[in-house]
Amino acid sequence: MLAPPITNALTIDVEDYFQVSAFAPYIRRDEWDARECRVERNVERILALLAAHGTQATFFTLGWIAERHPQLVRRIVAGGHELASHGYGHQRASELTAGAFAEDIGRAKKILEDIAGCEVQGYRAPSFSIGSANLWAFDALAAAGYRYSSSVYPIRHDHYGMPESPRFAYRVAGGLLEVPMTTVRVQGRNLPSSGGGYFRLMPYAMSRWLLRRVNADDREPAVFYFHPWEIDPGQPRIAGIDARTRFRHYLNLGRMERRVGRLLADFRWGRMDRIFLPRLDRMDAMSTSRTDPSRTAMPA
Repeated sequence: MLAPPITNALTIDVEDYFQVSAFAPYIRRDEWDARECRVERNVERILALLAAHGTQATFFTLGWIAERHPQLVRRIVAGGHELASHGYGHQRASELTAGAFAEDIGRAKKILEDIAGCEVQGYRAPSFSIGSANLWAFDALAAAGYRYSSSVYPIRHDHYGMPESPRFAYRVAGGLLEVPMTTVRVQGRNLPSSGGGYFRLMPYAMSRWLLRRVNADDREPAVFYFHPWEIDPGQPRIAGIDARTRFRHYLNLGRMERRVGRLLADFRWGRMDRIFLPRLDRMDAMSTSRTDPSRTAMPA
């Protein structure tokens, strides 16, 4: 008897093109309000695409964006999607003090909840910036009332990465659940298979094969992400950026929306909270009669 199809987690990091971490050396934060903001129209296109496929997703949303586009936040929730936090000002967790990080995640959670009128349970650090050097961030997230994080990428990368992390969801400080970005294990290395720039770079068939392998071999749900600016080839070009940043940011923007549509048709997708939090509840129930370890691997 064939196993039922696995529901994977579709996630969107709601930020605008000028807020990308790689552009930080070129665009000052005090310039953000003067830039053309395109996030609302791009999220509307994403919402229409998801509705056409009958798909629900998780939107990790910046508090800065929510303050300026509250109706967009409400439309995300009205569409049946999960509203989650991407922090307030898209500052990497690895570049903040513990106090500044706690203020950022608490501020974002309150803004989102006040606008949407619903609880925000999930968080994703900008640029996957939780790693071995700042594991204290998990304590801060638990203290702020978050139930899960999706902030670790178990790969080696020049800007982020924690290759020693478990590849699938596990308990961390304060009972918080960390759901790492999806990788495929090949010849002793973790290969990225979660979306973003890698999805734009690789042929679609390769991305599809990687996701299918996680579902078939690991019997685990994959976590896929992209940004609203990735479906917007008409966005303003930032002058003076280095060649590597230019390549990574602008590669195949014109193909991205069609690829996401193919992805929605080829796999089953859902929200992070509905896929992973029931597992956390089961783990909590199992741990009531024994000492809770600092990290417990998620049961299949």
